[in-house]
Amino acid sequence: MRLDGRRGLTVTTLACAAGAAIVLLAATRGWQEIVTERVAPLPPETVRRTGTDLAPWLPALGAVALAGAGALLATRGAARLVVGGLLTVAGAGSVVAALLTLGDGVTVAWPLLAALGGLVVTAAGVVTVRFGRTWPAMGARYERPKGPTAPGGEPRRPASQAELWDALDRGEDPTTRDGGA
Repeated sequence: MRLDGRRGLTVTTLACAAGAAIVLLAATRGWQEIVTERVAPLPPETVRRTGTDLAPWLPALGAVALAGAGALLATRGAARLVVGGLLTVAGAGSVVAALLTLGDGVTVAWPLLAALGGLVVTAAGVVTVRFGRTWPAMGARYERPKGPTAPGGEPRRPASQAELWDALDRGEDPTTRDGGA
């Protein structure tokens, strides 16, 4: 499958979001059950610990990965490569965090599922670093409009309040680049 162009961006973004969702879902499930015997006639006490209890940084890494999926759509060029690097680190961190909890009565299914989600996020980050420059960017309509500039290249500011009112009297919007056209 080709991962350059619009299709690559779409597949990678969806895979990253799915991997992040898997990490977040798995982190909220019960990973360990601790049963403490108590003096009779009291019943034994059962404490359930989630992935968040065992690896508190796991949901944070999942949230970073989910935000990174959105950032893939909103960035381009070098910024997109930085996002790819962050996704790689967040995904690898999720894998390590999930696998470090294994042992001592921890259910295997949820940590492995979290590790799998982390691997997907890691792969999305690597693919972004490799192909991110070939992916399309958002249209210019989503960028801040560039207003008229002064001779030094800085944005031109109205000289006075009167100038603002004069522009409004002419039917122009002085807050936009092209006068409201």
